[in-house]
Amino acid sequence: MSVDLSGADWFKSSRSGAGKECVEVAFLPAGRIGVRDSKNPQGPALVFDAAQWRSFTAGLENGVFDL
Repeated sequence: MSVDLSGADWFKSSRSGAGKECVEVAFLPAGRIGVRDSKNPQGPALVFDAAQWRSFTAGLENGVFDL
């Protein structure tokens, strides 16, 4: 899927510290959500549809990705 991210309004969580080791999120048209590395804003970004985003964030909340 190719999505134009040039006009995206990226933001970090209010829980993020002053460092640059964060992910940034943007709400995109058609209910999509973009995610990128704040250290490399010109680099690649992941784009989720709404269902994928809900599944991803539920996994985060439930510790699915904890090591």
